Amino acid sequence: MATRTKSILTEARQIERAVTLIQLGARLQVLESETDLSYERLLRLYKEVAGKSPSKGQLPFSTDWFMTWQPNIHASLFLNIHEYLNKTSEMEEIDTIIKAYQLYLEQTAAQGLEPMLSVTRAWRLVKFVDNGMLTMTKCNKCGGHYVTHPHEIAKHFVCGLCNPPARAGKGRAAGALQMPSASGRQVEMHDAD
Repeated sequence: MATRTKSILTEARQIERAVTLIQLGARLQVLESETDLSYERLLRLYKEVAGKSPSKGQLPFSTDWFMTWQPNIHASLFLNIHEYLNKTSEMEEIDTIIKAYQLYLEQTAAQGLEPMLSVTRAWRLVKFVDNGMLTMTKCNKCGGHYVTHPHEIAKHFVCGLCNPPARAGKGRAAGALQMPSASGRQVEMHDAD
C-alpha cells in the first residue's frame, strides 16, 4: 500500500514539474530528460497544456551562444541566481533550474528587458557547467561572476558590462541602453565612436 501511494505521489510531482516546464516553454526533450513519464504521456500533456504540438528538431548544443555579449549577460544573471539557490536551498536540480528561471524572468521584467534566455537554454547552460564545458569567472573590474569557457584567464578577465563591444547600444533597434534623464525623459545612450 505504501509503495502504491508513494508512486502516485511521485507521479503527481512529475506531472506538476512537467506542466511547469511546459508553461515556461521547455522543449519536449527537457521533459523527457527530467521526468520518468513516458513519451506518449508527455506528448499528450504538452498538447493539453500548451494547446499545440511541441517544437521538433535538435536542442541547441553550442556553448558559443552563451559567449556573445547580451546572451552572456542574461546567462550570467540566470547562473548566479541558480548558484545562489543551489547553495541556500535543498531542491532537486530541475526544481532549482525552474525556480532560478522564474526569478530570472522576474528580474528581466523588473528591468523592462525582454528575456533572452529560454528555459531550454537555461537547462542546457546548467548541463554545460556540470560537465565542465562552461564555468563562472570573476570580473576584475566589477567583481561580478560571468559565464566563460573554463580556460578563460581569470587574472585578466573583464566582463561584457565593464567592456562592452564597440557596437553595443547603437540604435534603438539594436537594444540601445536607455537611462532616464533629470527631466524623467528617456535618453538613448551611445558608445563614443
